[in-house]
Amino acid sequence: MTSPTPLLSYGDAVQITGPKRRINTIVLGEGGQFSTQHGAIWHADLVGLPDGSVVQIGGRDHLVIRPLLNDYIMSMPRGAAIIYPKDSAQIVAFGDIHPGLTVVEAGVGSGALSLFLLRALAGTGRLVSFERRAEFRDIAEANVRGYFGETPNWEIRLGDLQEELPLAVEPGAADRILLDMLAPWECIEEAARALKPGGLILCYVATVPQLSRTVQAIRSHGSFTAPVSNETLVRGWHVDGLAVRPDHRMVAHTGFLMTARRVADGVTVPDFKRRAGKTEFDDEDIEVWTPGAVGDRNPSDKRLRRVARDAQQQAQDLQGTKLDTNDL
Repeated sequence: MTSPTPLLSYGDAVQITGPKRRINTIVLGEGGQFSTQHGAIWHADLVGLPDGSVVQIGGRDHLVIRPLLNDYIMSMPRGAAIIYPKDSAQIVAFGDIHPGLTVVEAGVGSGALSLFLLRALAGTGRLVSFERRAEFRDIAEANVRGYFGETPNWEIRLGDLQEELPLAVEPGAADRILLDMLAPWECIEEAARALKPGGLILCYVATVPQLSRTVQAIRSHGSFTAPVSNETLVRGWHVDGLAVRPDHRMVAHTGFLMTARRVADGVTVPDFKRRAGKTEFDDEDIEVWTPGAVGDRNPSDKRLRRVARDAQQQAQDLQGTKLDTNDL
């Protein structure tokens, strides 16, 4: 026998969809009001309703439903570009993330992948996340706290992975290492040291030169199986009676995923007669991996402080805790 779904209550995040499919995500609070150009509704009128109810706002039907994790991530405050759910889902699948693992993640950005990893770990194991910028760390912490509340199995460390990983994870203790950074090839040695035999490294990179450099570094190190690389494209479909066709827009390339398994110490990985490719890189090659060349934007300090305040406020609304924002 299944337990009944709890009714909407103060502190819940709800997603309100209007007649033109415009979606708004709000947090129900005492004395709060949600307004549209056609009318408004008090939050108190939504409290006590079942999840997935329809209410009238200005004489128009609106759907009220709790957001999924995907919805929360796409609407949460961002300081850095996020890993989209389509790629996070593949990372959880190809990384075989499950309860009880010790997972290392670098960098954190706005916390989108951290949310998926924590969901897959289900309160068990350990997630150790590394972020080089304090502003991004604060935003990620607030976004994760807003959705999960306290997360005892999550540790976020400020600093460079190469320097901090040996201090945070014992050699051979990590089951998975996920690298979302500009130059993951610089961290292969540290990753190999931290991974246990049979563990997995997964690198998420945006450009073809980055992918090439990372794959060559993995192959040259000698402690990993042959890397496997792929990308995920998502194309929606318009379905209305007999009018069935692909959507005009799609979520195409966002990044490449590369995975490889850690082999036991002292093992020589078979070559399997792979044809040799170009392994040398010159200064001109390296230039294409700069943040500006790959399209990375460097948000201003003012914008990051604003996003951090938004994330902290959202976390406070969702968890009902008093947060100190004096340092933002």
